[in-house]
Amino acid sequence: MEYLSMLPGPTNVPNRVMRAMLAPIINHRSDDFVELYTDVVEKTQQVFETQNDIVALSASGTGAVEAGVVNLVKKGDKIIIPVNGEFSNRLAQLIEGQGANVVKLQTPPGENATFDQVKEAFDNNKDVKAFYVVHNETSTGTMVNYLDKVSDLTSRNDAFYVVDSVSLLGGAQLPVDKWNIDVCMTGAQKAIAAPPGISPISVSAKAKKYMIENPPPTMYFNLARYFKYYDEEKHTPFTPALPLLYAYREALSIMLEEGLQNVFNRHKICSDALYSGLSAMGLTPFAKEEDRSISIVALNYLEGLEDKTFRNTLANKFKVLVAGGFGNLKGKVFRVGCMGEVSPYHVMRTISAISSTLAMMGYDVDAQAGLKTAEEKLKAL
Repeated sequence: MEYLSMLPGPTNVPNRVMRAMLAPIINHRSDDFVELYTDVVEKTQQVFETQNDIVALSASGTGAVEAGVVNLVKKGDKIIIPVNGEFSNRLAQLIEGQGANVVKLQTPPGENATFDQVKEAFDNNKDVKAFYVVHNETSTGTMVNYLDKVSDLTSRNDAFYVVDSVSLLGGAQLPVDKWNIDVCMTGAQKAIAAPPGISPISVSAKAKKYMIENPPPTMYFNLARYFKYYDEEKHTPFTPALPLLYAYREALSIMLEEGLQNVFNRHKICSDALYSGLSAMGLTPFAKEEDRSISIVALNYLEGLEDKTFRNTLANKFKVLVAGGFGNLKGKVFRVGCMGEVSPYHVMRTISAISSTLAMMGYDVDAQAGLKTAEEKLKAL
C-alpha cells in the first residue's frame, strides 16, 4: 500500500501529473519551450484569477517568497506584516534582512490579527510602502479571512499589497485582480497538487514597473530579468526544471477541467468533514474557529499522547502521513493537510487511521462518531 500524504505539503500527486514528467527533455531556448511556458503562464493566470505577469520560478515556495521580498523592499522602507506563526515570522525576518522598518502585528499562534488592527496600523503609519501577509499560516492552521478588504487600505496609502499564499492558493478563493493584489506567491506542491520545485508568482503592472526601475542586488531571484526574457522571447533567464514544468502544467489542467469553484468547494467540504469528524472523536482544533484554515487542520494532542510514537504508528501501521508541530508547538499539536486531490476517500481513511492509532495507544475514542459525522459533511460533495 502506498503512503497517503495528508501532510501540509508536499501533497499527493495524481498519476497523470507524475507521468507528465516523462516527457523528453527539450531545448529551453526553442519553440517547443515557448509553447510549454506560455501555456503554463496562461493556465497560472486562470488559477490566480489575474491578467498580471506570471513568473514560474524553479524553486521551492520559500524561493518565491524571497523573490517577493528582495524585489520590492529596500533599506528604510516601512512594511506592515501580521505575525502569528513560523512562516509569518520567517517572512518578517526576510523583510528585516533587507533593512526595512517592520511594523509587526503580533498575535498568539492560532489567532490572526483582526482587520481593525490592520486598519489601525495603516492609520498610524501613513508612509507605509507595503503590506505583506501570510494568507495561510501553515505552522498553526490559521487563515486570514479579510484579504478582500485590505486593498482599500493599500490603495489609500498607495502601498504595495503582497500575499504569501504558498499553502492555500488553489484551495480557496483568491482572485488576485479583483482584490488588487500586487504580488502573490504560491508553491506547486500544495493545493495545486504538483511535485515540489515550481513556485509561481503574479506581479501587477505597478509592481513590475517598480521592480524594473529598482532591480535587487541578486541574480537568480531578480524578477526584472524574468520579465525581460518573457516579454522578448517567452523564455526564462535561467535553465528551468523542465520535467517539473510539464508536471505543473498538467496539474493546472486538471484543476481547470474540474472547474475552480468545484475545486474550492471540494476543499471546503473535505476540510469541514475533517474538523467535525476528528472533533466528534474527542480531538480539539488548535486554531480559533473564526481563524481556522481550510487546507491545514491543526489539532491539539490528547493529554499524554507522544508525538513521534503517534505519527510513526500512523505512518508504519496505516500508511497515513501527518505532520507534527513547529517550535513551541512541537509535541503539542499535529497537522493534517487537506489540499490538492483531497477527496472523501482521503478524509475517511485518515479519520479511520487516526482513531485506530489512538485506540492502539490506549485512548478511548469514539471512532464511529467521527466517521459518521464526517460522512454527513461529505454528502455535500
